[in-house]
Amino acid sequence: MILMLRALLFVGGLFFVLMGIGFLLDPVGSGANFGIAPQGTMGMASIRADMTAFFIVAGGCLIWGAYARKGDPLLVSAALMAIALVGRVVTLIADGPHDLFWQPMLVEAVTVIVALICSRVLPHTSFEGED
Repeated sequence: MILMLRALLFVGGLFFVLMGIGFLLDPVGSGANFGIAPQGTMGMASIRADMTAFFIVAGGCLIWGAYARKGDPLLVSAALMAIALVGRVVTLIADGPHDLFWQPMLVEAVTVIVALICSRVLPHTSFEGED
């Protein structure tokens, strides 16, 4: 069971890291898949920096947690995806649905759930002097 959860974390993490690399190498194409169009050099830099950072950190922490058998990094991924999910819910309420709005929400929700479950199953870092 734990091996399957770790494999799921690793595959999900790899998916997000590759997505982040896509934003780094092709910000226009990757941004278009998310409904984002850069305006000038500043917009290009924002997509390249922010989206790359979000996906590589989220995916990297999933991979790190799976590989090192540690629950701590999974909390970072869960937090990032939970905040993204909240943003999508706010948009849904404020602006209404768009085509296939539920797909990224489903990916984020599943990522949060799997990361939190695995975080509870895998050990956490203990610090000296901690009870």
